[in-house]
Amino acid sequence: MKKLLAIVCLMFISNMAYSAECPDLLKFVKRKLNSQETVNMCEAYAGKTVLFVNTASYCGFTPQFKGLESLYRKYKDQGLVVLGFPSHDFNQEDKDEGKTAELCELTYGVEFPMFEAMPVRGRDADQLYKMLAKKSGTTVKWNFYKYLMDKNGNLVHTFASSTKPSDPLLVETLERTLKL
Repeated sequence: MKKLLAIVCLMFISNMAYSAECPDLLKFVKRKLNSQETVNMCEAYAGKTVLFVNTASYCGFTPQFKGLESLYRKYKDQGLVVLGFPSHDFNQEDKDEGKTAELCELTYGVEFPMFEAMPVRGRDADQLYKMLAKKSGTTVKWNFYKYLMDKNGNLVHTFASSTKPSDPLLVETLERTLKL
């Protein structure tokens, strides 16, 4: 009985430590785009600087995929991860995940993680995006809205959809955040 109690206590303590180390914005399990595989975001991205981006396949900002991929490739070894979340909230995302994945991979060479489509605004918004909105004080205004989180889980900055990944303010903020 004492051994069982010790095991339960150990599990509880290790679970508490895990929760304390995991930023709120990463306490989610999300399904990869066009796959049945899921990702425990805490296990995969804790300790990283994260750029959350809601995406769409048929938007005027869709070419930003190329710039986002460039950012990802340039800074991933310094701890950056770009996470893409397709959304049909603005009626510009394909309902077929296979087509979305094809556009990302073949047209724009996207290698950064992309996840299943989800609502990103309003009362039906995914819990992750509700939390991003609450922590930032601003909701997604359009496709390719960007939220930057530092490696400690603090939301550092938001960037409008019109802000290109190569924008000097975005790059400067990202580089400063990576050095924290």
